[in-house]
Amino acid sequence: MDNPRVVIAFAFYVLLLSGGSPARADDGLPQTDQEPSVSSLQSGGGFFHDWFGMVAESQAEQPHWITPLVTVTPRLEQEFRYDVSRQVQPNGTTVLENFGGSKGLEIIPSRHIELIFSLPPYIVRSVNGVPDGYGDVSFLLKYRFASANEEHGNYIVTAFLAGSIPTGSYTNGTLDATFTPTIAVGKGWRDFDAVTTLGVVLPVDETNRIGRQIVWNSTFQYRVLRKIWPELEVNSTFFSQGPNDGKKQTFLTPGAEFGKFPLWHRLGLTLGAGVQIATTQFHTYNHKYIFTVRLPF
Repeated sequence: MDNPRVVIAFAFYVLLLSGGSPARADDGLPQTDQEPSVSSLQSGGGFFHDWFGMVAESQAEQPHWITPLVTVTPRLEQEFRYDVSRQVQPNGTTVLENFGGSKGLEIIPSRHIELIFSLPPYIVRSVNGVPDGYGDVSFLLKYRFASANEEHGNYIVTAFLAGSIPTGSYTNGTLDATFTPTIAVGKGWRDFDAVTTLGVVLPVDETNRIGRQIVWNSTFQYRVLRKIWPELEVNSTFFSQGPNDGKKQTFLTPGAEFGKFPLWHRLGLTLGAGVQIATTQFHTYNHKYIFTVRLPF
């Protein structure tokens, strides 16, 4: 995978983190068990100390579940994320590989807001005549309306606004820009949590050619041995207009995440893997293997 952007991005995050104070990493436990105290993060002053102190306060006010493989979490996260996936047909033929997964830098600029700046993924196709290339640039804004950590209710309600810009090379992107408003809610009971999101993908133009999609994702997770999070996701898309008008596809996605493992100062490591399995007669691919690497800070 020849992609120097990942190295440049990682170097930037390491430089950024050098301003942080030493701290233990969060492994999905409540702040009182694992995260550094806000006072320790703010000691010494300076922009980064104040920023990380605000981030710690914000994350202490929400549940400490781990981010699912596919479903966008309603929790506010601060991390760098890189996903790799491979789409496979029933006969075992790989039809598409995605390096990046439209993931990237996630930051918390204020107490109730998260911004995600996604790197354009690199798409490798096995279909003859279709060139490889980069996909679209995308971004996402989260606003957390209400939340409570494990000691005060264990729930969260967040709204998203995602968008994409048609920067993809060849046929590796959409025909026009899109935006996706979404609502997300989650509730936890001790080591179990459930999250559901409902959004609609709306093209800015070319609606008759692109179509609209209603996207409904649900995730069920259970924490085992503190750092292991097996999960089951249900990922459904309902198509309106466009080439798939009136059709529906649903995938079941069993998987697991592992972490967070402390690395250095606030920097940690989380890994995850799973497979999407088509359960409806119509599906744009049969199944997809997913691997994720995250560096929370």
